[in-house]
Amino acid sequence: MIEAGNFMDIHVNEITTVKELKSFIQFPFELYRGNPYWVPALQFDELNTLRRDKNPAFEHCEARYWLAYRGGRIVGRVAAILNRKHIEKWEQRYMRIGWIDFIDDPRVSEALMLRVENWAKETGMTAVHGPLGFTDLDREGMLVEGFNELSTLATIYNHPYYPQHMEKLGYTKDTDWVEYEFSVPPEPNETIARIADISMRRCKLKILELHHKKELLPYAKELFKLLDDEYKHLYGTVPLTEKQIEAYVNQYFGFVTPDFVPMIMDQNNRMVAFGIIMPSLSLALQKAKGQLFPFGFIHLLRALKKNDRADLYLVAVRSEYQGKGVNAILMNKMHGVFNRLGIKKIESNPELETNQNVQGQWKHYEKRQHKRRRVFIKHFQG
Repeated sequence: MIEAGNFMDIHVNEITTVKELKSFIQFPFELYRGNPYWVPALQFDELNTLRRDKNPAFEHCEARYWLAYRGGRIVGRVAAILNRKHIEKWEQRYMRIGWIDFIDDPRVSEALMLRVENWAKETGMTAVHGPLGFTDLDREGMLVEGFNELSTLATIYNHPYYPQHMEKLGYTKDTDWVEYEFSVPPEPNETIARIADISMRRCKLKILELHHKKELLPYAKELFKLLDDEYKHLYGTVPLTEKQIEAYVNQYFGFVTPDFVPMIMDQNNRMVAFGIIMPSLSLALQKAKGQLFPFGFIHLLRALKKNDRADLYLVAVRSEYQGKGVNAILMNKMHGVFNRLGIKKIESNPELETNQNVQGQWKHYEKRQHKRRRVFIKHFQG
């Protein structure tokens, strides 16, 4: 085991105060200064996620955070998460890593990961995997392709040397996500429109027509429960608690508008499917430096009102309606919104490379697979 606090000239300290946690959050701003592809997370969002007194996930999670120093300067960070819901659901005694960043010095990454591995072994875990968050809605997956592509609000950006460091430390691929950029044609796709019309009539469905943000709120919990049900088989997902759903609603629904949250209902007004899309906030977040105040919110508001790019966040279709053209309804609806608002490009955000159903729905669009991200894993011997 590594000795506490010292690794040659690298010193690794565990975070114990909010002030240190803010330094933990600030480190990437120094590491990626001047990088045109890195997109900062919202700093208040990061703080709420990582604080034990703010994030409801701590009802079933433990977490420890470390900062690495060299010569008194921060040179790396890592979070380790013990998620009891993951252990219970997947029957895997795995420790998660997340929020991992480091300079290009193998001693730094080794010192950080040794801390995580020591704690994992002390708590009876059999492996370490990540990057992952407390839930599937946190940023996850280390970038392994697409280092010269603009990142998004929903995804991690990292330097090209990160995966090399992980492999040197004995970590191997556990799963990959791929990402696509789509071009939006100036006219609706006739095939998709026809499938959407047939599906609406055969399944007796309707698109929920909302006009104000406050009208979304009554449907928010049903939306998250549908998400939980239909994503439960996907890698690393854990069920959300009522408190977590409430926190996500309070945290994110202020940014979305009805135009970008199409919801499809059956004849009994039960939610059958939904999508969550947003105008791209990547450039706005870079200008705002991850801060809403004093002036950052102005950049975000401008991006929400006028933009030629959008990011796809979540799509879910109830199981009994899958394969019946419901995806086409969502796509046709959003195509009309994109054309009306001048959206030219769409970012898919991460899709599991094995999820052929999701990737198949984009066959009618011009696309390029431009990014790939990975969860690494290291199993302990004996």
